[in-house]
Amino acid sequence: MLLSEVVQFKEGLDLLKDGEFTSLGLAVSVCEEKLLSFIENEKYIDSLSDRITCLITTKAIGEKLKNKYGVIVSSNPRMDYFKLHNKLSSIEEYKRKEFETIIGEGCEISNLASISKSNVRIGNNVKIEEFVVIRENTVIEDNSIIRAGVVLGGEGYEYKRVDGIIMNVNHCGGVIIGENVEVQYNGCIDKALYPWDNTIIGSYSKLDNLVHIEHGVKIGNRCLIASRTTFGGRTIIGDDSWVGLGAIISNGLILGNKVSVSLGSVVTKSLKDGEKVSGNFAINHNKYIDFIRSIR
Repeated sequence: MLLSEVVQFKEGLDLLKDGEFTSLGLAVSVCEEKLLSFIENEKYIDSLSDRITCLITTKAIGEKLKNKYGVIVSSNPRMDYFKLHNKLSSIEEYKRKEFETIIGEGCEISNLASISKSNVRIGNNVKIEEFVVIRENTVIEDNSIIRAGVVLGGEGYEYKRVDGIIMNVNHCGGVIIGENVEVQYNGCIDKALYPWDNTIIGSYSKLDNLVHIEHGVKIGNRCLIASRTTFGGRTIIGDDSWVGLGAIISNGLILGNKVSVSLGSVVTKSLKDGEKVSGNFAINHNKYIDFIRSIR
């Protein structure tokens, strides 16, 4: 797609320099696409992903960047970016290609489960219990178990206040459930925002009841996620990690491999490999225990 083709979709956009892109994505997105993104502040210029070929930005910033990027000028780059995303989400060129749902061999699927007739791929020996909902753009790999009441590929929670109303941002991505995963009762795993992106549950990971995984989250292999845990959108957690009962992990974080998050913790900062945290807000586990002992 060319900027000159999409600038007509919304009033108030001015083309400063034409450019080509294949999808939209945030400034730090990692993917194989040529991305159109937005920037509102010069301090973020150095953090722009090398996948970005086009930008929606202010005139002042656009003049500085037009030699490197295609540029659309806007008085409100963030809002116009998400409005453009919503507009493009109804266009076939932007969406994922449609295919008829594929179900592998040896599967046990309840007659009371609801599975989209298109854009779902289910591997071999998968068990899907009653009242499961599987929406389009979902992949479930071999030998996984989806317990009753789970929703895979539902709309994510992304809204913007604009023009006196609250605008929903359409989700066009998918969900990938790895091999030998178990998602227990009444969990929700939302699809990713962009067509090229997926919310991912790594192979051999086990999710307890009532776990909520928001859009674009990446959970590594062999992770154990206890009941009522919530992961905010786009957060990544590495392999062999543990998250205790009722923990809340903020959005956009990177948690390393073999991380341990104690029950009830509220994690607001990224964690390195092997870190163990506790508390609200979560800090080093040993420091937290020393503090609790000091006030008892």
